[in-house]
Amino acid sequence: MPVADRNIVLGTPMVSSNGICDWGPGRRAVVLGGGCFWGVEEICWQLPGIYTTAVGYAGGFTPNPTYEEVCTARTGHTEAVLVVFDENETDLPTILRVFFETHDPTQEMRQGNDIGTQYRSAIYTCTAEDAQVAREVAERFQPALTAAGYGPITTEIAPLSDAGDGRFYYAEDYHQQYLAKNPNGYRCHASTGVTFAS
Repeated sequence: MPVADRNIVLGTPMVSSNGICDWGPGRRAVVLGGGCFWGVEEICWQLPGIYTTAVGYAGGFTPNPTYEEVCTARTGHTEAVLVVFDENETDLPTILRVFFETHDPTQEMRQGNDIGTQYRSAIYTCTAEDAQVAREVAERFQPALTAAGYGPITTEIAPLSDAGDGRFYYAEDYHQQYLAKNPNGYRCHASTGVTFAS
């Protein structure tokens, strides 16, 4: 799917010529699904140390899906956000703590009123090692959720290469940085209000 050259908020490229997981020395990437991708991307681009963000579809099997196809819940994809960060300024656990705190990772196949496989919680990493880091962060968050009366975390955690067809597909350009273009646009964050222990 053709997208603009640059993230209109951060002013940085949204596409790497070397692929989703290779952004050069000192930068790493992760793909996050936490409900409607407009709001997830907005949260991510505001975090310190973020190089770029872009929205798209991951974890499914239909090649080059369109938004309309993904909304049928038949492609297997989740709405997802590519997050590229500078390792000298932040790290994966810090980003994942914000991710877990700003949506409800216990709601399977939905976030709030948004229902369907495309709204499932997911973390797709570029390496098996990063997937293990994500599992450890989830395990640390579970006791706080349990204490607050929530069920088990249902977030799908896997290397991107093992998720569906193993690819991240960029969404249509009008979805990119949607809430910067449409400040009064739809935000759905079914957050639990639970935070990580200090």
